[in-house]
Amino acid sequence: MERIAIIRLMLWVLCVSPSVGQATWPQFRGPWGTGVVPDSPHGQQAVVPLHWSESENVSWKCAIPHSGLSTPVVMNGKVWLTTATLEGHEAFVICVDANSGKMLLNRRLFHTEDPEPLGNPVNGYASPSPVVEADRIYVSFGSTGTACLDTQTHEILWTRRDLPCRHYRGPGSSPVLFGDLLILTMDGVDLQYLVALDKKTGRTVWKTDRSADWDDLDAQGNPQKEGDLRKAYSTPLVIEVEGRPQMVSAGAKAAYGYDPATGRELWKVRHRDHSSSASPVFGQGMVYVCTGFSKSELLAIRLGGAGDVTETHVAWRRRRAVPTMPSPLLVGDHLYTLANTGTLSCLEALTGREVGRESLSGSFAASLLYAQGRIYCFNKKGVTTVLKEGPQLQVLAENKLDGGFMASPAVAGDALFLRTKTHLYRIESAR
Repeated sequence: MERIAIIRLMLWVLCVSPSVGQATWPQFRGPWGTGVVPDSPHGQQAVVPLHWSESENVSWKCAIPHSGLSTPVVMNGKVWLTTATLEGHEAFVICVDANSGKMLLNRRLFHTEDPEPLGNPVNGYASPSPVVEADRIYVSFGSTGTACLDTQTHEILWTRRDLPCRHYRGPGSSPVLFGDLLILTMDGVDLQYLVALDKKTGRTVWKTDRSADWDDLDAQGNPQKEGDLRKAYSTPLVIEVEGRPQMVSAGAKAAYGYDPATGRELWKVRHRDHSSSASPVFGQGMVYVCTGFSKSELLAIRLGGAGDVTETHVAWRRRRAVPTMPSPLLVGDHLYTLANTGTLSCLEALTGREVGRESLSGSFAASLLYAQGRIYCFNKKGVTTVLKEGPQLQVLAENKLDGGFMASPAVAGDALFLRTKTHLYRIESAR
């Protein structure tokens, strides 16, 4: 039954967004926003490399100017990513030839005269990942601006700079496509809302404010300062529930389900955390949401409810080794989570019971990746640990690149596209 549900979801995604079926890695966490590498159109499994280094299995290496945490997206032989100056005055879109590593475009899209200081070294001004279709690329820098470009001519088709949000620590939520809508998440210290734009024109179609109970208290019951505990960075996940589309979004103080076509709030689960960064995952009739910082929790929420379902639809909670930044991974009956500090946990998805654990070296921000029975974990010092799926979590390889990882990975065919703090790599096994 689970396999049938997954197939139905994949078919439904292809129906509402025809271009996704043609894409290789069109958005944050891949074709379905899950971190799972899909089979090829001919049913063949991608052969993602197991081993690499600066001198092994590197097809090319391209220096990326300035700074950015956005995941590369790949389509039609082009890799797209965003970057910004360290002080946040200038924001750029970059396009790299996927075969040669040659930079095809490095265009400044937005100038900000007085950007707000980040206040910490974790985030930056170019963290939201682009989303790409066959003919258009959409890039967002939060309230700094959102732009749509033609993927062939690189012409700017439209921009929006009038969507206010004081991110305070920089933007983080990536845009998602649903049919003809481009959906943005704006969770700042002053305003918290989602907005859908007509992807052809940039015109606003709907806007929905968060309905959280802003009680001005943190998870310990202390008064919050400057609205800092109202912000969040999570990217929504569009799924199918009982034959209908639903968008799951993690915000501060609550997780939500929305109708992506209208923005109508369908359900809500309250919590006391802030700065949610990990994207939700879906399966087993539930969505799995990491609540954020402070008293971090992993919530398994049963679908099908309406209204405030905090007391009725939370199947289980976990407070141990919960990630605050890396997004989880659901493979079959197992849910994998990677804490920022390196604890990789394998949980029974239905019950939350821990059945496996492995301590990895380093700290982590990038999200987990799954390909051909392997789990890939990327740390901030540039080490990738590859493990065999399952409770044993057997380590298969450790690979090192210079620069360190903050951005999550992308996969196109048999190639990994990895963004370090300084370069973009194409990693592929030699033929």
